[in-house]
Order: sequence, then structure tokens, then C-alpha cells
Amino acid sequence: MPSRKGIVLFDTKGSSNGLANALKKTRQDIVMEIRESGLRGRGGAGFPTGTKWMLAAAAIADRKYVVCNADEGEPGTFKDRVLLDEYTDLVFEGMVIAGYAIGATHGILYLRGEYRYMLAKLEDALRRMRSENRLGERILGSDFSFDITIRLGSGAYVCGEETALIESLEGHRGEARNRPPFPVNTGYLGCPTIVNNVETFANVSVIMAQGVEWYKQYGTDKSRGTKLVSVSGDCERPGVYEIPFGTTVKELLKLVGGENAKAVQIGGASGICVPRADFHRSIAFEDVATGGSVIVFGEHRDMLHVLKNFMEFFVEESCGQCTPCRLGNPVLLDGVEKIGRGECSMNYLQELFDLGASMQIASKCGLGQSSPNPFISILTHFQDEIFSQR
Repeated sequence: MPSRKGIVLFDTKGSSNGLANALKKTRQDIVMEIRESGLRGRGGAGFPTGTKWMLAAAAIADRKYVVCNADEGEPGTFKDRVLLDEYTDLVFEGMVIAGYAIGATHGILYLRGEYRYMLAKLEDALRRMRSENRLGERILGSDFSFDITIRLGSGAYVCGEETALIESLEGHRGEARNRPPFPVNTGYLGCPTIVNNVETFANVSVIMAQGVEWYKQYGTDKSRGTKLVSVSGDCERPGVYEIPFGTTVKELLKLVGGENAKAVQIGGASGICVPRADFHRSIAFEDVATGGSVIVFGEHRDMLHVLKNFMEFFVEESCGQCTPCRLGNPVLLDGVEKIGRGECSMNYLQELFDLGASMQIASKCGLGQSSPNPFISILTHFQDEIFSQR
């Protein structure tokens, strides 16, 4: 189990206080408090949670659903696993609170297929919550009833995207849907649905337990609270760390013992590569956003080899539905291989940059839109080094 340093929010006591406090409020009050807290989605996209809940709450339907995205397929990310394992109640109670806020009676935890080993423990936690009246009928003596089931994913990276995840839940191939309509209006089984990350739901429980003003003391004006980051690679103390938004890359590297790094990949394969000259940049939605993955690269790393690994990953994981992603990623990978053989001219490299920029705009979902990120950022910052070695 990775180490956890600097835990602030998730070690707060009395997780059930969040649920009890929430059930004393009106649904509208909860949605407004989540909006006021500034909580944004912790899966990487950073969409305002309160806005998503407000839209789902306003939707008129007989059935609504709450879905927890525990697919955690981004390379280098393992913080949701820690939350599910050690802060299980925070996550599940956050789902219950969300259900109460939007008027849903059923929640689904979409669990990464590789996390099957956690299934029995999570099912035990749900049974315990039902026995304690924190789940099921008339929760904590209120008029609100809500239950949660667990569904296993099948190992597809694209199912981290919320509409592809919903397709998978419905028994279809995991492919992103056209939007609009959006899940908050037409989601699982055609019903209004909110999809939030594991860490987002854990934050909801903490906000309801500790209060909005307490929560807002952490982070920045545009990025409230803290962020769990999964740190791996060339550092002395890899693990899961909780840091306030606004922490610089340099400060994080000092914390994990990676001061000698020449680059840090933030946001996993789909993120950006931050070179040493930019270690002053901060981890926040307004600067360098991340779903949680931080991969540290030491001086000895061949950045072209790193890039090749990332592009091979995207070629493998593309669902093939849209042309920019299906055809673009193999072309970028071929370009990386040409660079390695010394066969890539500067004119062709510029064409590849242009292709990557087009993919960021024209791809259908977040996978295709973000897959050129490592190509563009690594070759932008390490072009001289890479070409001088070939």
C-alpha cells in the first residue's frame, strides 16, 4: 500500500456526520452549498460539481441515478483505490448525499475490472451501512430511501469518459456518446444521471460534515480544497499525497524526494509534461490540472522512449469510433518511431504538431482530445535533446 502524506480532509473524524447533517437540510440547500464550496470534479475535467447536480435536480423524471466513476484507468493513478480501501464510508455516503440532493433513489459504483479483489470488502461495507440504516429504506429515520449496487468494468480506458461508462453500464461496447443530450438529462437507461469521481464523492461527505467555510480555507480562489495525487517514478518517496491546490511542482517534488527530476508528467498519459524550467507552475485547475497522476522522470530518462510508451498506449486504447483518434494516434506513433530512426524532418515534425492540434479539437471524446498532449508537450520541451541524440 502506498504511503499517504499530508492528509488533511479525509482523516477528519465522524464521516457519518456529513450524511446526518445533509438529511437535515433541503435538497436545494445541499446543491447550493456544494456550489458555494467551489468543489470541482476530481477525475480530471474539473466540471463544477454543484452545477452538475443543479442540472440533474432540475430535470423532471420518474427515475434518476447517481454513478460513481471508479474506473481509474489513467496510467500512474491509484489514489481512488486508496479511498475505496481505507475511506470507503466517505465515498458511499457522498453518493447517498448526491442521491438525496438530485432526487435519485439508486446509485451505482462502476468499479475498475482490475479492482475485482476489492469487491467483497466493498459489498461488506454496503451491508454494514444498511444494517446501520445509513443505506436502504428511510435512511437515519428520514423519508429518503437510497441503495447502491456495484458493477465491474471490463478494462477499457475509454470508459473513464462518463458517456462511455454509461454505455458500458447498459451492456454496450464502451464508446462515447454524442452530446447533447448530456447525462444530467439523458443518462443511464435514458434517465437523468450524475457521474462523479470517487474523490469527488469523498469531498462531498467532508463538506457536509465540516461546512463550506472550513473547506474553502484550502486551495485557491479558483481551485478550492485539496487534491490527492498518485506519485510514482524517479523519486525517493512514491505514494498517495494530499496537497492543497496551488502547490507548485517544485514543492511537490521536495515532498516526495524528487528534486533532481528533469521532467514531471502531470495528468497521466493524457496529461502534459512539465520540464524543470516550469517547476514553478502550480497544480490547480487554472494552471496545471490533473486527475491525480504524477510521474517523475529523472535525468537518465530517454524522453522519446517515454513518449513512445504513451503513444503506444493510446493506439491500443482508442475505441476507433472517430477518425481523428483512430487514424491520428497511429500517425503520431509512426512519427515518434521515425524520429528514433533519424528519419523525421523538421517540416514533417511541424505537420505532426498540426495533426495533434487538429485531434485536440476534432476528436469526439476526452481520450482523443487529450491523446496528443504528451506528443506536443514532450517534443516542445525536449526537442533539442531528443534530436541531438539521434
